[in-house]
Amino acid sequence: MRSTLVDPVSPSSEVTTGLALMFLSVMVSPLIDIFAKLAVVTVPSAEVTAGRFIVQALCMLPIVIWRRSFTDFSWRQSLFHAIRGLIITVSMISFVTTLKYMAVADAIAIFFVEPIIVTILGGLFLQETIGWRRYTACGVGFFGAMLIIQPSFEEVGYIALLPVVTALCIAVFVLMTRVLSHREDPWSMQFQMGIWGLLFCAILLFIGEGSGSDLFDPVMPVGSAWFYVAGVGATAAIAGIFGVYAYRAAPASTLAPLQYFEIVSATIFAWLVFGDFPDALKWLGIMIIIASGLYILWRERRFASKPVSDTSEVTLAP
Repeated sequence: MRSTLVDPVSPSSEVTTGLALMFLSVMVSPLIDIFAKLAVVTVPSAEVTAGRFIVQALCMLPIVIWRRSFTDFSWRQSLFHAIRGLIITVSMISFVTTLKYMAVADAIAIFFVEPIIVTILGGLFLQETIGWRRYTACGVGFFGAMLIIQPSFEEVGYIALLPVVTALCIAVFVLMTRVLSHREDPWSMQFQMGIWGLLFCAILLFIGEGSGSDLFDPVMPVGSAWFYVAGVGATAAIAGIFGVYAYRAAPASTLAPLQYFEIVSATIFAWLVFGDFPDALKWLGIMIIIASGLYILWRERRFASKPVSDTSEVTLAP
């Protein structure tokens, strides 16, 4: 059975659907980091990342077979998925390594330069219309994130730069997803990304075996570590498919401000798991982020931008 998700609907309906799916994605996404922080205590970063890709690919495989999405595979598209797999591998290893030394909320706060990067790159490379309201929403959301987290670069040194590397990688990944999601089945995209990511992780683990590195020297997980690694993969698969459908329905620059809701769910999950309860200033930041996101939801519901009329002509600039 072929996917019928390319059937046209009204622009307003598309954008509203994209916003709703992105909201679900960012509410689930912090669970990836919670499980990763628990796993990386005893399992190297590259192995946690590989575990994510294994579980993700296994979750996608039955659906890909049932939908016959493998008929969409092509060598040309595989090149793009290989690039996506490499980018997400670098991103994941960088962020998992960060979580070993920093609190989840602090790491995510630094990472949240990513929506701003997406907004700017979306306008430059995908020719998406960006108004001053979206730039303002990004700025307000970023300010709220800083109130919540108040990261200290002095305390962690160069480790604090790794979330910035992650943010840049994810920004490029998001734009590639935006382009490819109009051409391929989303389940197929997630499956291929998992396969390529696993391949790159396997190469890194093979090279790092016996090195003693806490990044690349593989170990046999024991006890609850198996559950944590599996949790990383399962939550990544769920959040990822929501994200693919979201970017298929709405421009990246429209969805970018809504990603700040992730800091809300991250703060909640970090409090429940690690006991890090926000103080009054952090709650103020949460309220600012919620207000910013709700404004975007209201505005885009009323004034949904028209999508690119012929998505087959949209390509990434070299």
